[in-house]
Parts: sequence; C-alpha cells; structure tokens
Amino acid sequence: MATKVNIRDVAKAAGVSVTTVSHALSEAHSSRVNARTVEHIKAVAGELGYAPNRLASGLRNQRSRILGLVSDEITTTPFAGAMIQGAQDAASEHGHLLMVVNSGLDNELERQEIRALQQHQVDGVIYARMFHQLVSAPGELNGLPTVVLDAATADPRMSSVVPDEFGAGQSAAELLVAAGHRRIAMINNEDDIPAAHGRLAGFRELLVRSGLELAEESLVAAHPSTAGGREAALQLLSGTERPTALFCFNDQMAMGAYQAAGHLGIKVPQELSIVGVDNLELIADALWPGLSTVALPHYEMGRWAVLKLLAELDDPDAARIQEKITCPLVERESVAPPQD
Repeated sequence: MATKVNIRDVAKAAGVSVTTVSHALSEAHSSRVNARTVEHIKAVAGELGYAPNRLASGLRNQRSRILGLVSDEITTTPFAGAMIQGAQDAASEHGHLLMVVNSGLDNELERQEIRALQQHQVDGVIYARMFHQLVSAPGELNGLPTVVLDAATADPRMSSVVPDEFGAGQSAAELLVAAGHRRIAMINNEDDIPAAHGRLAGFRELLVRSGLELAEESLVAAHPSTAGGREAALQLLSGTERPTALFCFNDQMAMGAYQAAGHLGIKVPQELSIVGVDNLELIADALWPGLSTVALPHYEMGRWAVLKLLAELDDPDAARIQEKITCPLVERESVAPPQD
C-alpha cells in the first residue's frame, strides 16, 4: 500500500518550511507567500498527490468549510437552477463544500433540513427562493450566518440579493422606444409580488422619460403563464387601436402573445414587436422568430450570495447589504420598427 503524502513531504520536496507550505495552500493565507513560490509549492504538491486535510484545518479554525443552501423549488426549475451553479462555483473556488436541500414548499421539512445542516456544522446558510419575494427567514436560522438569495427580508442581520426589477422594465421599454414604437402595451403578472411592481415601475418611468405614457387600457394583468399571456394579448390586440409593441412579464406570457398574434394573423416582428423577461432558453431561443428578452441574473446572484456569506464569516461586523443585480438585455429577432 502506498504511503500517504503529508505536508512535511511537500515541504522537503519543495525546499521550504512546513509553515510556508501551509500558507501557500491556504486560500486565506496564500498572500503571505511570494506568488512564484506558491505556484512552485502547488506544483510539487500536485506531483506528490498531496491533498490538504480540510476537516483538520476546519477544526483548528473553528470552521467546517461547509455551506448550506436551503431552497424551496429551485432544484426542480431549469432556469433558476443557475443560482445553485453560481453558488457552487463560488464555494468551490474558495475551498468550501455546498450542501443543497430542497423543501418543495413544505415548511416543516424546511425546518428539519435546517436542523440537519446545523448537525453537519455548516458555517453559514444561503436561504434561497425560486422567485423574487419578501420573506421572513425561519427561526431555526437565528444565530447562523445567513444570506438571502432571490428574495428580500426586513431582518437587519441578513444581507440579500435580488434582480434589479426596475432596471429590467426600463431596458424593455428602452428597446421598444429605440425601435420607434409609440403605441406600447404591457402584460403584467396579476400577483402582488416585487417583480410585478418593479418591472411596471421601470417600464412606465422610461416611457414617461421618452415623452410617452402607458395608458390604462394598454396595461393588462394576467396569470403568469402561457395561457394568461395569450388571453391578455388577445384582449390588447383585438381593439381598433392595437399596440405595435408588447412587453410581457415573463417569457411564458410572451409565448402566449406569439400565439395570440398568430391566431389574429399578426406577424412578429413586422406588425408586432414582443419583449419578455427571464431568457428561459427553452422558450426564448425556440420561438420563431427568437424572443428578445431581459435575462434574470440567476448565476450572478448565486455567486454573489456565497461570496457575501464568506466575507461575513471572515468579518462578522461587515455591513449587511440589500443588493440588486443588473438584468442584461438579450436581443433576438422579435423587435423591429413599426410599420405605421
């Protein structure tokens, strides 16, 4: 049986002290060692097959180097799952393991899962929701460093990160106005949630700034689904002064608007421009023509949440932040200048 390589073996082979090897292979202390020396030590460690004992290191530092991510339905949602990928990448880059649990909206199961994470001595928790909403974190998280992901909270002890919903609405309106549209309508989500209010406010503000307004009859709220978008679009497009452009709350509603336009013999984008939100590629890239949409920054939010949690673990007095991440515009072929 091969003898297990230890830190002393690496130090001897590299021609440095054990302390230097320890610092060089530590994310927290590698800056204390010359960069060229760090690379040399890492190369020697790799050749010898040496792997630092993270558990022993964690015990010495009173840290397990394990983070928990408590999700509601994210693991079953294709596009929101990018939040987990962003969180995993950030954790891995900093030598941490991310343990993910999913409650399926079962509050009692969620409490059990948090207790299980505590039994695994996680250093902190990412409390994540599938869509932007207001939350009260469960009491089981009291005393455990926590960052809220894709949700906002009034708890001053917790940082949070959400999409810039206002900016998303502005970007959609700006794209349509720049294309020359003047008769612009919006299909919004009927639910009383931050995303619906924020996207409408940003959309309306940009229109006003451009010398336009969102008339009462040009705003329809519906269920945030393909069927909801289809019914709302039929209502908006069946009038005599039909809009030449639609901003839809999400890509599913935009798909419904495509269906309504097709039913009425209205061509996209020649006679009707459409913009969505999400950049759900199963829809946005599959529609013909491709749907221009405002992407939700799921990966970036997941990454930010872990990096912020790690910063707060290193400095418990760090300021708690309510962060908003920019939503990038993804242009495809669903927007064109109006014909009249």
